[in-house]
Amino acid sequence: MEVLYALIGALPFDWVGSHFMQSAFLAVLLVTPLFGLLSTMVVSNRMAFFSDSLGHGAFTGIALGVLFGSVSPLLSLVVFSILFALLVTWIKGKSAASADTIIGVFSSTAIALGLMLMSRGGGFNKFSAYLIGDILSVSEDDIRALACVFVLVAAVWGILFNRLLVLSLNASFARSRGISAFWTESAFAAMLAVLVSISIQWVGILIINALLVLPAAAARNVTNSVKSYHAVSVLCAMSAGVAGLIIAYCFNMAAGATIVVALAVLFFVTLALKPHFVR
Repeated sequence: MEVLYALIGALPFDWVGSHFMQSAFLAVLLVTPLFGLLSTMVVSNRMAFFSDSLGHGAFTGIALGVLFGSVSPLLSLVVFSILFALLVTWIKGKSAASADTIIGVFSSTAIALGLMLMSRGGGFNKFSAYLIGDILSVSEDDIRALACVFVLVAAVWGILFNRLLVLSLNASFARSRGISAFWTESAFAAMLAVLVSISIQWVGILIINALLVLPAAAARNVTNSVKSYHAVSVLCAMSAGVAGLIIAYCFNMAAGATIVVALAVLFFVTLALKPHFVR
């Protein structure tokens, strides 16, 4: 860890002199590639509404951790988000109702339950930081946790990628090849839940879904192959992450929101360039 901080501290920029900025920069380098990767399947499989529901469900996970007292809010958030994602995936596959209806029911119920529990005794204000997030508050322990999540998600992604790709192209063909849609989608949903849970305290519940949509949406405008689609999505996420962090530091603004705005700018730029790339 000391080596990484020393390398960042050697960069020729004024902001690297602050230890909290070094930690935030490391966090951005670890988490934005994951958002870039996973967002490709979120966009390809039309899961934007589902990923948004994970952020809403996070309210309940945080509230349950506080309600039980001895349970870490972050631990309860991760566990609840995974269970929430798996339950939605299971019911979506079993119910005759449309997917957006099922997700909408769970999303609205989870956020209402979370708000109800958080407001118990008038104590909601202390949880308001989760709405906006603050990546400048990331600690060295958080960096270690992010590094573990990075390795875990990257490994699971490598295992699931081909199955997810086939499912995104043709679900019937995937079934004929022996690919279980439920288990593959459940594993991917669990990955999304872990990433959202571990990042939400720095990005914020209100805008977390943008990081799971904008990188791939921007990449889709200017790519013609699967490989370039994923590469450009990761590049967009990392570029916006670094640029947003530095702009937020220089102008004293919320880093998570600034990163999302930087991604939105990239999306509109690639949208304008789309006629020159996609034929």
